[in-house]
Amino acid sequence: MAEITVGIAQIAPIKGNIQANLDKVGALMRQISDEGLEVDLLTLPETATTGYFLEGGVVEAALDARSLANMLAQQYQSSGLQRALDVSMGFYQKENGHLYNSAIYVELPSGEIKHVHRKFFLPTYGVFDEERFVSRGVRIEAFDTRFGRGAMLICEDVWHSVCATIAALKGAWFILAPVASPARGFGGEIPDNLVQYERIVGRMSEEHGLYTVMTALVGFEGGKGFSGGSMLAAPNGEVALKAPIGEEALAIGKMSFDEVEVARARLPLLSDLQSALCDVINQMCSGAIVYNQDRMEE
Repeated sequence: MAEITVGIAQIAPIKGNIQANLDKVGALMRQISDEGLEVDLLTLPETATTGYFLEGGVVEAALDARSLANMLAQQYQSSGLQRALDVSMGFYQKENGHLYNSAIYVELPSGEIKHVHRKFFLPTYGVFDEERFVSRGVRIEAFDTRFGRGAMLICEDVWHSVCATIAALKGAWFILAPVASPARGFGGEIPDNLVQYERIVGRMSEEHGLYTVMTALVGFEGGKGFSGGSMLAAPNGEVALKAPIGEEALAIGKMSFDEVEVARARLPLLSDLQSALCDVINQMCSGAIVYNQDRMEE
């Protein structure tokens, strides 16, 4: 199996300025070329093309996936890169009259789109009000890349353990998780939201024997600060790489897919789940029916 190098690029987008933010991606490609970095996969945060808190401005800032892939291919062509590079990044997507908070996976230089994931869980609490402005996705899929099988989850998707479970059951060896997480809770050395993310991504990697790449937005929008602190969790649950907090950075990490096989052999929780899956689904469905009946009786 392959070992690949991942460039985890946490950036501070210029709000609503798609071209300027894509130029940031181009600058990262040039950095990879100029410094001779053997990066195979470049990951960027949620809504990296525009910034997160656009609200009604999503209508003007949304792109179709094909246009974004073409723009990334143009940035690649002008970067001087001489090696193939895969890119994943978050963006506001328009498709068939709908708007989504999405993430794309593109192979360069060809510009081939391998997958687009639409955020499954849209937060509507605290500072978040996503469901007013975008539609939610309805599927979680794994997809094939030139390295192996991957999946994408966006921000709150990661907090619902069932999402990673679905991705793993569909064959993912790695999960890419672009996030836009406002910093909150400053009682310790790092913000509480990053403490929670470290716990979540470590646990989901360990449970399913896969890599998790969490790539976080930084910068300020409307007085709200995004924390950064991107991280890479290994299949044994260890958080093997942490990016700086509160600043733009390109962190370099490795994913060795031999470790996926080793982790799944040592802790075969995924195979146990696969063998019991039909019973698990039956229990979930019966529980949901009882819960809904109880609510109706109330």
